[in-house]
Amino acid sequence: MKAAGDWDRAWGGISSLQLGLPLTWTQARNRKIGLARVAAWMAAAPARLAGLTAKGRIAPGYDADLCVLAPEQSFTVDPARLHHKHPATTPYAGRTLYGVVRATIVRGQVIDPGQPRGKLLTREPE
Repeated sequence: MKAAGDWDRAWGGISSLQLGLPLTWTQARNRKIGLARVAAWMAAAPARLAGLTAKGRIAPGYDADLCVLAPEQSFTVDPARLHHKHPATTPYAGRTLYGVVRATIVRGQVIDPGQPRGKLLTREPE
């Protein structure tokens, strides 16, 4: 059912992607793990794994990709508000999560959620 290499034709999209940070932060918060460690898990480690050398850090020479998070604000997962292809297919419906993303910044530009933009990033040659 998945179209190998074609994200637009993949049946389920990337289910729960928009919940990844709140899910991770909620569990880390419950275990007294700090936000700095979660940021490393959610930014530095994936960038390193994918070979994206300009991503994953706040430092000169890196893309200014950031999110503005309200870490102590909670919300209840409502499938009607999810943006993946099949929002009713979520194990998180009704769960209370912490961490509301207030803004997304890509390369220093605030992103309008109603006008998503971006490009597929590929691994840089080693």
